[in-house]
Amino acid sequence: MANELTDKAFWANYWESKKGLAFAVPANYTFHKLLKNIVEKKNPATAVELGGFPGYYAIFLKKYFGLKTTLFDFYVHQKVLTEVLAANVLTENDIDVIEGDLFNYQPEAKFDLVLSCGLIEHFNDTKDIIARHLSFLNPGGTLLITLPNFTGVNGWVQRKYDISNYEKHNISSMNPQALAQYCRELGLKDVSAGYYGKFSVWLENRDQQSGFTKSFLKTIWLTGKIITRIIPVESKSLSPYIVLQATK
Repeated sequence: MANELTDKAFWANYWESKKGLAFAVPANYTFHKLLKNIVEKKNPATAVELGGFPGYYAIFLKKYFGLKTTLFDFYVHQKVLTEVLAANVLTENDIDVIEGDLFNYQPEAKFDLVLSCGLIEHFNDTKDIIARHLSFLNPGGTLLITLPNFTGVNGWVQRKYDISNYEKHNISSMNPQALAQYCRELGLKDVSAGYYGKFSVWLENRDQQSGFTKSFLKTIWLTGKIITRIIPVESKSLSPYIVLQATK
């Protein structure tokens, strides 16, 4: 579809090229503080991770909080999924898995928590893709969306060293004010959106970079870490993520 910036061929190649996917998801996994806060305050019983293959957050919520979790994605690589679950002492009986297209799928069940991490920025119509999350969400349930922030230093790194990956992202979606406004227009409550994390940079193609580039990126990473340790603020320039949260 024209709205999508990626397709199944892209994701098949992406997951088959990745190494070290089958690891035990730790208790301090990325966004663990956000998820712990939601679980403690809202007490959800069910959760679905949209576009989250291989399901690290569905695994995290099952493993550490005992939620009944579901993984929904456009593309599911069965071998990778089996290996990731096994690394976390889980099987396919522990987490429901649905392979489907958000633009055609009608959910058979709704959930107390709907989350996606690194999904909405792959679509041109940001408000529309947020709205599609809501068909999975129970009234009173929590929506949690995270996406990378490519509007600061990390974005410069992506443009400079991996332009093909950068172009798979809708940079205009990386605007907390616009994201919050979309949610309000969709009738959501308790909306909050902002930059998240002190500093980080990364490259999907890091292994293909020269030794000089790797050293240069490490210098950027260390410098940013020092700056945000001295001045611990979350900002457009330095924060690696954007987080959006709301209630239906």
